[in-house]
Amino acid sequence: MNEHRPIQEEELLAYVDHALDTTRLREIEAYLQQHPDVATRVEGYMAQRDQLRAALAPIADEPVPPELNLRHMLTARRARASHPWRLAASVFVAMCLGGIGGWMGRGATEPPTGGIAALAREATASFQVFAADPIRPVEMGAADSNDLVNWVSSRLRRPIAVPDLGKAGYRYIGGRLVATEHGPAGLFMYEDGHGTRLAMLVRPMAIEGDTPMKAHVQAGVAGYSWANQGLGYSLVASASTSGLHPLADEMRRQINGRDGSVDAGSKHPSL
Repeated sequence: MNEHRPIQEEELLAYVDHALDTTRLREIEAYLQQHPDVATRVEGYMAQRDQLRAALAPIADEPVPPELNLRHMLTARRARASHPWRLAASVFVAMCLGGIGGWMGRGATEPPTGGIAALAREATASFQVFAADPIRPVEMGAADSNDLVNWVSSRLRRPIAVPDLGKAGYRYIGGRLVATEHGPAGLFMYEDGHGTRLAMLVRPMAIEGDTPMKAHVQAGVAGYSWANQGLGYSLVASASTSGLHPLADEMRRQINGRDGSVDAGSKHPSL
């Protein structure tokens, strides 16, 4: 392997998407064989990819609308060219309808960058992949908390903090950096004395930078998601887990620095 070309996180994501040339593909395959911890993380990326593909498969299988058929488009273009006055009229009508439709439909659709709903979906997918792992649910344990927080903060380009849920019976066991539809995110895991696990996902928000807490349940996973000052947070757990709302409230209080234990502007959590 070429020692002058270290493996980058972006190349691991390209490996997951089958976007590498043959030479680099072989190099990364050899690297993963030598680093099982990274290989496990890449397997998690692949699982998330497969979940997204499965979720979007119904849309991908839909037939192409007739108006997008090339033959239909060429025929319509010739017709417009032979009747220029009709073209002018159609443009005028389209402008009128477009203006009315834009006004009536403003805010009806979510921008492609995704908001709280996307954050909740990503947190659910990450929880399903990693929380069920009995051996390696986290990549870096609680003892390496400061290193992990600094690493995630640098990748998100925002200082993040990890709340302390010890008083509620949940100890912090570690976390990892995960890939989402909208870039990297930090995933931090907690566990109680009975093996029940919680996970908090945090990532920057392109939209809905400040959003009240919203509950969600999907695929057997329940959670509460919110955004504050451009960072989105989602606490998720198995749908059977009780007391999740008070835990999310406690996390939000600590992240906002209301009780003085954790300040989202600090790079080091108080654990």
